[in-house]
Amino acid sequence: MATAGVLGGILALTALGGTSNAATSGNGPGAHPTPQAQTQAQTQTQTQTQPNQAAAQDASDARIKITPGQGAYGVGINGPVKVTVSNGQLTKVTMTAVATGTEIPGTLSADGTSWKPDGSLERATRYQVAAEAADANGRSATGYATITTVSPANDFVGHLSPEDGSTVGVGMPVTVTFGKAISDKAAVESEIQVSSSSGQRVVGHWLNDARLDFRPENYWKPGSTVTVKLTRNGVQKTVTFHIGRSQISTVDAGTKQMTVVRDGKTIKTIPISSGSAEHPTYNGQMVISEKFSQTHMNGATVGLMKDGKPAYDIDDVPHAMRLTASGTFIHGNYWAADSVFGKANTSHGCVGLNDVKGGSDGRQPAAWFFDNSMIGDVVVVKNSADRTTPAPDNGLSDWNMPWTEWVSGSSTG
Repeated sequence: MATAGVLGGILALTALGGTSNAATSGNGPGAHPTPQAQTQAQTQTQTQTQPNQAAAQDASDARIKITPGQGAYGVGINGPVKVTVSNGQLTKVTMTAVATGTEIPGTLSADGTSWKPDGSLERATRYQVAAEAADANGRSATGYATITTVSPANDFVGHLSPEDGSTVGVGMPVTVTFGKAISDKAAVESEIQVSSSSGQRVVGHWLNDARLDFRPENYWKPGSTVTVKLTRNGVQKTVTFHIGRSQISTVDAGTKQMTVVRDGKTIKTIPISSGSAEHPTYNGQMVISEKFSQTHMNGATVGLMKDGKPAYDIDDVPHAMRLTASGTFIHGNYWAADSVFGKANTSHGCVGLNDVKGGSDGRQPAAWFFDNSMIGDVVVVKNSADRTTPAPDNGLSDWNMPWTEWVSGSSTG
């Protein structure tokens, strides 16, 4: 049978979203490449706003590479994890189990150019790797990646998001990502039931051969509980998660203001700077899938170079929250003048909020929005020069697909 083994045994459940102190070391375009399910979690982040010339000149020559890349899952427990640096030396590497905070011991090579964990990793565990390096001039660079190790033999070959017991925003779909293409989609989908205590009808849709998402017609009802039941050969696993308050933030690229609405009431209006005329921000509905208090963004990874070097290379972009897999973020910006926000769209496709270097001032708009947002919150962009919307499988952009089309993508009718 085509589905044999797909849902057999004990299910290993791994959330795709999370909150952390770091993010990816690489950057992907915040413009509009077509996302692919098998590669959407690669090292992809994107700058939001052009840094000033001094920031670009101060960029480190050190280049950190974390193997495997950001978002990798099914990672082997012996051998594949490694951190290397070119044009510099590693100064610090930490590897931490996200759920427990346990730090994994590792060894730095004698020449300071590579690091690897000392022993085997735990199976079905999410780890974060954070690396620091310096070039010959002492300029620092940072790199980050979050990976998930392989499940035990004969376990569920897919990953379910969100996590059991978690509380998420009203826009969070149920996502099952498989490690291989599924041929008998109807058989697999029939063994996954999703329901809500709100009574909303929940329907699955195959975004591609390896990703099955579930959502209701409209956003989840605040305060409801969602239950996911997965069954195979008489063995059932139940996962529940909770929907928190409703928070929908609308970015108006025309007025350059973001309106934050919680439970139907406007609680704050924030001046923003979105994508420039050359790099406009997506219009449409996007969902926060990851939160990072700091992340590294580099123009080279999106082909933006100047005089042979990245047009920008910012190690410490604060208060970054991912909106698409292709690299759109909403984040703090400390390098632009205060006068930019609410007045000019200057970014390479993301949404920038005023901030300070290090993100240490909680009074700044970016800090406030970060602290008051959760995974699954909705961010809507309107009046951008780019009239396209992110594809449904570009991050958690499911809500951009009309309901009739969504229902037609179910294999169970």
